[in-house]
Amino acid sequence: MAGGERTTKKRAQRIDLNYFKRPHAFRRWRFWLSVAVPLVALIWIAAHAVRGNQRVYSAGKMSAAHAVLAAKCDACHFEMAGFFSQKTSDKACLSCHDGPIHHDDQVFAPKCASCHEEHRGVMQLAKTSDAACTQCHANLRVASGPVKYVRDIEDFGSGHPEFAALRPGATDPGTIQLNHAVHMKKNLKGPDGQPVQLDCQDCHRPANSNEAWRFAAPAPPVAMPGAPASAINAATAAAMPPSQKSDLPVMVLARAYMAPPAYAKTCAACHGLQFDKRFTEGAPHDTPEVIHAFLAQKFTQYVAAHPAEARETVPVPGLPQKPQPAAVRVLTPPQWVAERVAESEQLLYGKTCKQCHALSFSGGAALPAVAKSDITPRWMPHANFNHARHQLVACTECHAALTSQETPDILLPGIATCRKCHHAGADGAEARCFECHTYHDWTRAKAVKGKLTLTGLGE
Repeated sequence: MAGGERTTKKRAQRIDLNYFKRPHAFRRWRFWLSVAVPLVALIWIAAHAVRGNQRVYSAGKMSAAHAVLAAKCDACHFEMAGFFSQKTSDKACLSCHDGPIHHDDQVFAPKCASCHEEHRGVMQLAKTSDAACTQCHANLRVASGPVKYVRDIEDFGSGHPEFAALRPGATDPGTIQLNHAVHMKKNLKGPDGQPVQLDCQDCHRPANSNEAWRFAAPAPPVAMPGAPASAINAATAAAMPPSQKSDLPVMVLARAYMAPPAYAKTCAACHGLQFDKRFTEGAPHDTPEVIHAFLAQKFTQYVAAHPAEARETVPVPGLPQKPQPAAVRVLTPPQWVAERVAESEQLLYGKTCKQCHALSFSGGAALPAVAKSDITPRWMPHANFNHARHQLVACTECHAALTSQETPDILLPGIATCRKCHHAGADGAEARCFECHTYHDWTRAKAVKGKLTLTGLGE
């Protein structure tokens, strides 16, 4: 049996050394496929080149804003030596987009494409990554002078400071005396004497709201010279020429922000400006000079229609046991008007107007000086917020209007309130920097270009 064993040499003789040289169907298909596939690819690319279609070179789908450029690579990628450059340049972006710098003291300006990455699908390029922001703000440095801002912010969940408007020492600069807690009580007396329950939207709405106001003036108010731009609605603002639009506060043209309350829309029905029992209408909500002229005109017209009013019965003081007959005092129309105007102004400025406004008399002036309302149109000018996207949340969940009793109270939600929803994790809402902040300083661009730019206002 030992002689019958197969040696290694005998086993090796079983291998056909010419196996790979013999023709085989699989090897033939492999050869022709290796030739055909590159050839088809070259023909396919050549066909696109002949038709001028550059989409074949794309690294991925374009964003919605740049979808029209999907087949026009040379709009962003400039040719170099007959070929497209590997990355787009800032020159290509700035040829269409006006992108002002972030800050005058910034150490460097990142390239557009490093923050706004294309070819990642149909998405918004403004949704930049936090890394684009923290490359500076994680260790903030400036070109010269001290750093005026927080130096180390990693993300919204940690390191981000309290909002500037709510830091210690901050107060509301407005002079309108208002107790939110009183106005939010139940069963307040309404315009018709019936109990009402006020809601936040009775006073606070976006500037472009067209809904009827519950407590607006029953009649169009008297025109106010120099009326605040906050009273202008979006339709009026849209029809204005660009030269006037540039002077309007941003909140007038943006849908995202609330317009400051206006007396004619939110207060007039309950807080009337009655000045005399002879008239049902109230005085205009205007400057003391305009009110004075209005009162003089109303009483002048009244005494002309009722001349007997100038004859007044005046009681004559005397002893109780010796009553004196009443005397009749006859006034000229101008005298009667002057007295009635003085009485009405004493009522208005001594009781009605001072309930809300800060009045001061100086230098023997007959008319008071009314402190500027100074209502802040936008508390966080460097951050974006859209009330429309938060409409499922009750106003009082973020704004402490139910407990605020003082005018200086700032009723903005703090960072802790925002973090209840905007935090990391699967159950958290978006908390990236771009949600609230924009990089480019559009206010600076407006001053330079002389035009109003709404980009980045969270609309």
